[in-house]
Amino acid sequence: MINRLVAAGVLLALTGCELQSQTTSSADAQVQTEKQTLAVTYPVTTKKEVVDTYFGTEVVDPYRWLEDDRSEETAQWVKAQNEVTFNYLENIPYRDKLEKRLAELMDYEKVSAPFVEGDYTYFYKNDGLQNQAVIYRQKGDGPVEVFLDPNTFSEDGTTSLAGLSFSKDGSLAAYQISEGGSDWRKVIIIDTKTKKQLEAPLVDVKFSGLAWRGNTGFYYSSYDKPKGSELSAKTDQHKLYFHKLGTKQSADEVVFGASAEQKSRYVFGDVTDDANYLLISAADSTSGNRLYLKDLSKADSKLITVLSNTDTDTELLTNDGSKLYFVTNRNAPNKKVVTVDANNSAPKNWKDLIAETEHVLNVSEGAGYLFARYMVDAISKVEQYDMQGKLVREIALPGAGSATGFGGKKEQEVLYYSFTNYKMPTTIFSLNAKTGESKVHRKSNAKFDSSEYVSKQVFYTSKDGTKVPMMLTHKKGIELNGKNPTILYGYGGFNVSLTPRFSAAMAAWLEQGGVYAVPNLRGGGEYGKKWHVAGTKMQKQNVFDDFIAAAEHLISEKYTSSQYLAVRGGSNGGLLVGAVLTQRPDLFKVALPAVGVLDMLRYHTFTAGAGWAYDYGTANDNKDMFNYLHGYSPVHNVKKGIEYPATLITTGDHDDRVVPAHSFKFAAQLQENQAGTNPTLIRIETNAGHGAGTPTSKIIDQYADIFGFTLYNMGIKKL
Repeated sequence: MINRLVAAGVLLALTGCELQSQTTSSADAQVQTEKQTLAVTYPVTTKKEVVDTYFGTEVVDPYRWLEDDRSEETAQWVKAQNEVTFNYLENIPYRDKLEKRLAELMDYEKVSAPFVEGDYTYFYKNDGLQNQAVIYRQKGDGPVEVFLDPNTFSEDGTTSLAGLSFSKDGSLAAYQISEGGSDWRKVIIIDTKTKKQLEAPLVDVKFSGLAWRGNTGFYYSSYDKPKGSELSAKTDQHKLYFHKLGTKQSADEVVFGASAEQKSRYVFGDVTDDANYLLISAADSTSGNRLYLKDLSKADSKLITVLSNTDTDTELLTNDGSKLYFVTNRNAPNKKVVTVDANNSAPKNWKDLIAETEHVLNVSEGAGYLFARYMVDAISKVEQYDMQGKLVREIALPGAGSATGFGGKKEQEVLYYSFTNYKMPTTIFSLNAKTGESKVHRKSNAKFDSSEYVSKQVFYTSKDGTKVPMMLTHKKGIELNGKNPTILYGYGGFNVSLTPRFSAAMAAWLEQGGVYAVPNLRGGGEYGKKWHVAGTKMQKQNVFDDFIAAAEHLISEKYTSSQYLAVRGGSNGGLLVGAVLTQRPDLFKVALPAVGVLDMLRYHTFTAGAGWAYDYGTANDNKDMFNYLHGYSPVHNVKKGIEYPATLITTGDHDDRVVPAHSFKFAAQLQENQAGTNPTLIRIETNAGHGAGTPTSKIIDQYADIFGFTLYNMGIKKL
């Protein structure tokens, strides 16, 4: 299947901590809400007036200089901010206790579902507190051996495995590594039998899958290295290359994207299992793609255009000879599966195999079957079909939650899938594809008794009357007194769906009486294309209204109150937190925007940010779009004389997806304008990027700080 990039960012998972609220007498409540005693003196941030004019409106940008990630002045500002932030965090009385508890909660063996490559079965495993998961393998009933250990890539764990792809026969593998969390990758090619590296690594690879063409080589994607900073300079023309094994990277052929006619921001290649066809996806944004086909079995075959516009999303699922299987939302907003002959691949020849339903569809292929994974109000339902589109059975799942997997080789008899929800640690099941029988393959070793908790879905009404689902998870029998510490987590964009999943942080929050709330906001993919579009461009306010309404629902139902409510989100979710922070500062006690898109007038000028315009629009589009973006852009809507919530902004100095300048400028604005005594801090992780591949040691440190800051500013004095 074609590798599609959600360039808006990764969802940041919570990891765990322990908390305990005060008693509920009026005297104790008074103590809880008193002002915190940790004093903060912010570094002075120089203002340098820069003025931009948009459609006759002048916009002052006094902190533009913080966009220069290579300047010594910016480096000194980062150092000064971190000194203030870490001094504050280290003086929270129970910060060390939180760190210890986090380590305890994360210290259990985590194992992935197995997958078959060649003669071996592979799986990922983290023994507990390893910085990176290790890839193991086993041949038949033979001994288990280490295949690849990313913990050896760097001493501090900041170099991570960012992708692994095997040739069809499993004899060769290529893997990507990320250094310091950067999206720029190296690719290393090895012989799987000997585990020896075969040639010099490929370098400067970005936003790429690795698609093997037999054992001759593979397709990969990248941009030309930009002029200026590689962490923030704009990258706009993605190219697909073919690397022939045994040759230098400088000799790699540009297969697509070299010409102006083929200019695209995101280009991906996929090869059918029989290596007869190359499918090329070309996109200008994170939604919609053109599709091209090349017959690799014929010398000098021409590239055929299958889809010439980016109105819809279509990707390869599998093939049977010249019969291609596509997953598409063309004339099907909730997606469907179609088939077509490669020799007559135009959309007019597509035939429905699995028709669109009222529920959003994702599809896996394995053991000679198709597995349709539907979202029913963000909860998984799985149906098994044969390759002719006939329903075989519905797969019985262990409850309401998220089921992922079901993929594998055509010749496999047993497939694997994972199941989890907000109170159930991830369990891996084996599935006999012929009989439909599921068995537990591996239970989680997390020390958590799910029987003591409840996870339920509620529907609340947003500002315009739209019904929005939200999952609430908490200990059975909690008192609805408005004093339960609550984390409200959201994303709301880029067709990304938030489905139930377990985390150690949630477990700790729950075991001490906390509430974890996750609404499925518009802009996400839970209800298909219409739900996504309803949270884009000049409808983006719907997302913020949905989140605000979720907070108001939690308060009105007395799960919590503004004093005990924290809002959190990362990347596009960081924008969400920044927007509601500036629009309703009275509603939340703590705000935690992570790696956020916070300057909506300039986001598209950095790295591949222009590709996010499908969701956001840009300030250069037209006057109405500029006014709309200017009206909610967090950096531009911080006002003097307002008491904002206690805010801990988090970012990484090597984030080359959502550049840290967004967070730098937002922090400077808040520190300048905060009218109350609530702290406004920014925590800048060094040698770290957008989140993926973060070593366990850094995760523990980050969340000890995040949860310590949150609880302390809720007035919770004791753990």
